[in-house]
Amino acid sequence: MDGAATEGTQKGLADAELLAGMRAGQPAAFAALMRNNNQRLYRLARGFLRDDLEAEEVVHDSYVQAFTHLDGFRGSSSLATWLARIVSNEALGRLRRRHPTVEIDDIADTLTSGEGPFGIAEPTPEQAMARREIRRAIEKAVDQLPPSFRAVFMLRAVEQMSITATASCLGIPGETVKTRFHRANKLLRQVLTAQFGAIFDDVYPFRGSRCDRLVAAVLQRIGISVETAFAAPQCDRAAPSSTPP
Repeated sequence: MDGAATEGTQKGLADAELLAGMRAGQPAAFAALMRNNNQRLYRLARGFLRDDLEAEEVVHDSYVQAFTHLDGFRGSSSLATWLARIVSNEALGRLRRRHPTVEIDDIADTLTSGEGPFGIAEPTPEQAMARREIRRAIEKAVDQLPPSFRAVFMLRAVEQMSITATASCLGIPGETVKTRFHRANKLLRQVLTAQFGAIFDDVYPFRGSRCDRLVAAVLQRIGISVETAFAAPQCDRAAPSSTPP
């Protein structure tokens, strides 16, 4: 069995164990799934909505929807992809209620306009300035992409999801993923795309106390013991990512 097949088998076993634990009402299983996916799902929602608080609300509501309808998970995709699809649908629904989609031609010349920090903590003063300016430019540029482009960009460039996984998550053909990602990259400019691998760990962070708070809120909402789930908090871990093809 090759490496990819082994990884897929291990992922399937992990999903099966988590699903069995959640269906048995085990708090640790709910908490483990959320801690493994909070960063990714928050970034996805934030990429759609461009608002920190609303993105957190979307992730919270999506978890509640998923956990109260566990029978709706058929196993045709991973739990992570299933959750991402729920978050995407919830975020898109909010966007439709809020305002129409921004047209690509309207923002092509304004991708890096505006000023102001995004409140991301810097590692040290000596390392801060260059990374801050790059992140600021990227976040502003990503925020001004049309929602359909922004969703593909967040999944492909930030979360390093494959074309197939992105298409499954968003419910669109793989060729559409390729086209939207190409156009998003073109708008964001080649000089920025060269920096993605080194800087995206700190973009739209959702770890530590924010992650713990969301886990506790969801568990309380669905009537699961918070104390048991928090026996070994792991929210400071960065979610693992895979390399896209």
